[in-house]
Amino acid sequence: MRRTNYQLLSLFALLAFISRASAFDPDMLQDLCVADLNATVKVNGFPCKDKFDAADFSSNVLAKPGAANNTLGSLVTAANVQKVPGLNTLGVSLSRIDYAPGGLNPPHTHPRATEMIFVLEGQLDVGFITTSNTLVSKTVIPGDVFVFPRGLVHFQKNNGAVPAAVMAAFNSQLPGTQSIASTLFGATPPVPDNVLTKAFQIGSKEVTKIKSRLAPKK
Repeated sequence: MRRTNYQLLSLFALLAFISRASAFDPDMLQDLCVADLNATVKVNGFPCKDKFDAADFSSNVLAKPGAANNTLGSLVTAANVQKVPGLNTLGVSLSRIDYAPGGLNPPHTHPRATEMIFVLEGQLDVGFITTSNTLVSKTVIPGDVFVFPRGLVHFQKNNGAVPAAVMAAFNSQLPGTQSIASTLFGATPPVPDNVLTKAFQIGSKEVTKIKSRLAPKK
């Protein structure tokens, strides 16, 4: 009886270890794998190209403020694997986010990464919402950091009278972004109106109006 219990415990421990191990990216099998962004082969990531140099590991894409003169008053400039091919398989990336006075980085999620921001300038009201609908929010100033857990809806709002900027770090080479509003009201093909009217408890006229504002530009 004791032997049977011991075997069962050993089996459960092994299954738990396998489950935990499979929940993370596998270890690298080589020093580097510079992304071949022109490859036609589709894999979970990018294939490695044969030749590379220092330019594959460097970029000045985050050096200058982005133009936040748009409807939302914010602009995200990414330094991910698509901009820095040397990031392929390394599991990290950066973005710079610039905000005009009153600018908003609207509620969104990153399905493949946790995000940490470092405030470069200005003052922001930031927050995320847990799956139990608890808002965790704070006002951050230059030098502050704030973490948005992977997959949770979050936002940043510049309520100040001067521009603001942050540097954002991700534990993914390509974290992905789903903006809640544009995902639901600007999808192609569109989400059915009767889904949106029931989900948001609004009328079809309101749905049509929102869709017209968030429709992808042709």
